[in-house]
Amino acid sequence: MDVTLKHTAQLADGELRELRELLDGAFGGDFADEDFEHALGGMHALVREDGELIAHGSVVQRRVLHRGRALRTGYVEAVAVRPDRRRRGLGGQVMAALEGVIGRAYVLGALSASADGARLYEGRGWAVWGGRIGALSPEGPLRLAGEEGSTYVWFPPGGALEDPAGRLDFDWRDGDVL
Repeated sequence: MDVTLKHTAQLADGELRELRELLDGAFGGDFADEDFEHALGGMHALVREDGELIAHGSVVQRRVLHRGRALRTGYVEAVAVRPDRRRRGLGGQVMAALEGVIGRAYVLGALSASADGARLYEGRGWAVWGGRIGALSPEGPLRLAGEEGSTYVWFPPGGALEDPAGRLDFDWRDGDVL
């Protein structure tokens, strides 16, 4: 099993349908159209076994405001492993590929983790952001207290913020902001 990296623009219509089916199955039908939209427009890590898609994750560009500076951030979306292939290290392979993209193209990596996914990210060196989390909404800055404690960040090797504290404000989008 190899991990293939492809940009959304390189995915054929059939691959997009296959991806949506994997995500719907992996998330037990709790994967909204907005969630799928959030996973598009960046790089996808795809794992296939005997031609079938069994694991996926994507990284898309977001802007995150920290202490008055807009950070080019690689935001991880839609990390999923087919239920019958879990606990085989596939999530780690997907994350390694995505971290490679983040390390070459972004100042910061970020994601919002479920309780089930947190162990995977923590084991790879991702850490919960200790400060406040917000969004730059159409009405102005908005605190997202519900995302505090589940928003993880990762700094590419050699990277760090001068002041790794304070509030992170993410760019606005439809559906779940994070």
